[in-house]
Amino acid sequence: MGVTNGLESIPFIGNAVSLFVYFYGSMNFSLTKSATMLTNYMGSTFLLSLFGGFVCDTFLSRFKSCVLFGSLEVLGYAVLATQAFSKHLRPLPCKDVSPLLMNQCEKADSGQVAMLYLGLYLVALGAGGMKAAVPSMGADQYDEKDPEEAEKIPTYFNWLFFSFVSGAILGCTFLVWLNTDQGWKWGFGVSTVSVLAAVLFLCSGVSFYRHNDPKGSPLTRIAQVFVAAFRNRNLPHPETAEGFHEISGDKDETETEILQRTDQFMFLDRAAMIRTTNSSNAGPSLVCTVTQVEETKIILRMLPIVVSTIFLNTCLAQHQTFALQQANTMDRKVLGIQVPASSIPVIPLFFMFLIMPLYDRICVPALKKLTGIPTGIRHLQRIGVGLVLSTIAMVVAGYVETRRKHVAVKHNMVDSPGPLPMSVLWLGIQYGIFGMADMFTMVGLLNFFYSESSAGMKSLGTSLTWSSTSIGYFLSTVIVNVVDDVSGGWLSSNNLNRDKLNHFYYLLAALNVLNFGFYLLCSSWYRYKDEGVKENESA
Repeated sequence: MGVTNGLESIPFIGNAVSLFVYFYGSMNFSLTKSATMLTNYMGSTFLLSLFGGFVCDTFLSRFKSCVLFGSLEVLGYAVLATQAFSKHLRPLPCKDVSPLLMNQCEKADSGQVAMLYLGLYLVALGAGGMKAAVPSMGADQYDEKDPEEAEKIPTYFNWLFFSFVSGAILGCTFLVWLNTDQGWKWGFGVSTVSVLAAVLFLCSGVSFYRHNDPKGSPLTRIAQVFVAAFRNRNLPHPETAEGFHEISGDKDETETEILQRTDQFMFLDRAAMIRTTNSSNAGPSLVCTVTQVEETKIILRMLPIVVSTIFLNTCLAQHQTFALQQANTMDRKVLGIQVPASSIPVIPLFFMFLIMPLYDRICVPALKKLTGIPTGIRHLQRIGVGLVLSTIAMVVAGYVETRRKHVAVKHNMVDSPGPLPMSVLWLGIQYGIFGMADMFTMVGLLNFFYSESSAGMKSLGTSLTWSSTSIGYFLSTVIVNVVDDVSGGWLSSNNLNRDKLNHFYYLLAALNVLNFGFYLLCSSWYRYKDEGVKENESA
């Protein structure tokens, strides 16, 4: 899983940090439209992971889903490579043009834009499906019912993230260099080969994997609970547990997951009530078990956690759009080497590359001895640490942007397209802090949603991590447009030296504080599932 994840992350992250430049410099879109297109593309990718998770849990095994969605991603990159290769399929690029004169460049026609969208959203569909299938498929290789294997699942997610970071580093360096120095046709071509290699490598181990059997649509089971609870709303509530349906012991499975009844969302318990009166009008769809009801409760308990982590991803989106444009206005020479602006995100990746092994091998064992918790700290506590760090990162980002604008005014370079006499390494501070925030939050969310989901919706549960990311990117687009309209044009001049990006960053930091307060309420209310396993003896 690690190699597959790493190979797939090379093009995904490498292009995510540089597509803004492609939209702006090669397709001749404006700064605002380029930022909007990138955030919409990234948001769609993560949102489609929900569809991928649904397919994994309902129709296909996780392995087959990986092959299907990986193939779609390969096809998408091939379309983008074809467009980048042919000059007739894209407008003439504008080079070394002042931002104020970008509206005079040739615009992409409708056919060129349609081809761009076709390639982008094939990649989005494929990458989204892979993100739902790969993490849960890897975790499936550990038996949750075996205590020794179950303790290894958090470590697996740590190292899965490490493989993601390793691939992302190659994407932000080698692939970005190909895109900016050798041409986008080479970058998209290598992206195609990289994802193809990821799929082939995954297929090479098919005989060694533990394969999951789809258990039917989790959405159907959830809908049944709500319908049954509504139908039984007038029945008297049972006084004992014997008044509720539960999975019987005569099923063919040798091991069946049993979820204990909880006292949250008690109105849903009516869906599992045993009807003692004539119920000839109640079809099979209305016969729910306590475990099925608790599956639904788990999803409902998770939703506030999803909502409270959205804003972190809204802040992350700014580091893939406006922060890259900031880098383009600064001195990008580091040790005599001209660093592409799109390679700046490699700074937080290096932080995560170094910190992740230390956290897993040193911090977790030490915290485990202190707290007695196998993961060192609870998943929700880990997520909270990431949210605090993201707020600090936005405050730092506001300060750095204030300093950058001061340098532009001081050297009379407000309208100059040339680089300011300010090192791009200043951006490394906010990137480094946000990298650590992402490490804590992302791994915490993956671990949390997988471990808390029921056996029949592991992929869908894992994809909730990416749905939070998706909504964060879409919310970024909304916030940018709303703030620009309400503020009278903080971000609309197409020239960062005249925009008020620093005010925007400080606003996001303030909103992040409010969001953290909301997260504290949600996490303190959440109840971890109490799971029992009922083992049936075979004949």
